[in-house]
Amino acid sequence: MKRAALLAALTLCLCACAVTDSASLNSQSAREYRSIVAAAAQKGQIDTQSPTAQRIHAVFRRLVPHADAANRTGQPFQWELTVIRSKEINAWAMPGGKMAVYTGMVEQPDLNDDEIAAIIGHEMTHALLEHTKHESNRNFGIGLAAHIGGGLLQAATGVDGNLINTGLGLAVDLGVDKPFSRSAEHEADIGGMRLMAQAGYHPQAAISLWQKMNRLRDNNNTIVKILSTHPTHNDRIRNLQNELPRVLPLYRAP
Repeated sequence: MKRAALLAALTLCLCACAVTDSASLNSQSAREYRSIVAAAAQKGQIDTQSPTAQRIHAVFRRLVPHADAANRTGQPFQWELTVIRSKEINAWAMPGGKMAVYTGMVEQPDLNDDEIAAIIGHEMTHALLEHTKHESNRNFGIGLAAHIGGGLLQAATGVDGNLINTGLGLAVDLGVDKPFSRSAEHEADIGGMRLMAQAGYHPQAAISLWQKMNRLRDNNNTIVKILSTHPTHNDRIRNLQNELPRVLPLYRAP
């Protein structure tokens, strides 16, 4: 049993290493992104012509050079953004810089360009700090440990190769559908504020964004504060207000 347990632990390390490979995650995400965009195109949801879409893309293009300069992942990003025509209030970024913004995210709260920059900068920061990879490793490690714990008798026969693909799939799923931790959200808020300031968008807009979200959907009750992985809107506002004096010099720099 000791030998089996040691082999199981080694297996866990090897599989976790596969998941932490940024290049593999980015490549897998790019393929999944193509599928998501193709599915949206089949439904006629890709928006390239509306004033909303044009504003989103203009802000995105202005932020990309600053996001590239902030990239410390060791992997160059091929940034792409798709605007999806939908009432859904949503935006996301996948590993490697594949992004989407839903028109409802801009139109329902009636965001200005600086507030759009806060949204895009926030999502870019998630990708730059590889939050998907970190969340994937944590969840994949938990799931794999449970799998191994229940299957020590199979340890001598090796590991199911599908586990690695499962880990990659989980990472993509986390990048699009699953919430990050509160600490990751805080990092993305602050990093996004810095990116938008560097690109010439007023960082105060990161605060007014969440004030508008409060008016649209108040999530500041006690149950949300305790149970949600996301910060409340008021928590975000307080954190951004505290950071604003440190970010303003970036906006005012020549």
